[in-house]
Amino acid sequence: MFILPGLLIYSVFFVYPTFSALFYSFTNWDGLTPDYDFVGLNNYTNILTNDSIFMKAFGNNLKFMLFVVVFQTLLSLIFAIFVVKNTKTNTFLRALYFFPTILSSVSVAFIWSFIYDPEMGVLNTVLRSINLDFLAQNWLGNEGLAIFSIAVVQVWFHTGQMLIIFVTGLQSIPEDLYEVATIEGASRWQRFRFVTWPLLAPAATIVIAYTTLQSFKAFDLIYAMTRGGPNYATEILATLIYSSAFRNFKFGYASAQSVIFMIVIAVITIVQFRILRANRVNT
Repeated sequence: MFILPGLLIYSVFFVYPTFSALFYSFTNWDGLTPDYDFVGLNNYTNILTNDSIFMKAFGNNLKFMLFVVVFQTLLSLIFAIFVVKNTKTNTFLRALYFFPTILSSVSVAFIWSFIYDPEMGVLNTVLRSINLDFLAQNWLGNEGLAIFSIAVVQVWFHTGQMLIIFVTGLQSIPEDLYEVATIEGASRWQRFRFVTWPLLAPAATIVIAYTTLQSFKAFDLIYAMTRGGPNYATEILATLIYSSAFRNFKFGYASAQSVIFMIVIAVITIVQFRILRANRVNT
């Protein structure tokens, strides 16, 4: 009886929508009328063989994910190492790094859209003021740079959140281990390699897995900044599914895209956990 309320909420808001999406993925439902026809695997076949936009969105998602996972994990770990001790200065710095996380995604999108503005933006203005005009770009209008420009925003937005997880992991490592390693003549890098990193593996696993999920579901940030443009250069699977359902009213097709999206996330997450677990065992 104690778990019944939670189970009921979970079933209504997760289990039922999931199975509904799976059901409608085999139909041509438009999301508005009660009528629909079963089309079997046609939606899936079309997505995987004829939908070039879906493949482009998938490629954009992979670029976005890899950039965010690598740089957000590295930066949060580096910052955590520097602010791990509980001093007043470090406490202030943790709060400062964490501050962007409490902002809404739409607010962050508007702030960075202004920063990236090609004419009045802070970034290009600074570059021109220090005689680096050749580096000034239309950061969100350049098809080759747009997805990475938004990835930088994502890293800025959530690095502080991951930093807190790493700080917690670092503070759980006994100081005795570092003292023993120092007595044995281990260098700073060796202490990190053989003491810190193996014991930080659980925290790293959480950070990498959560960052991956965040990067795949960065709908609000991308939609508010570029709406998938220019020319689908920043379209990711989440924004594409939204467009299919609420712009083109192809809810059956969008459901099939959602199912594939869910499978992709599950596969990537499982692979990550296995790699991290293998590295932890080997270490």
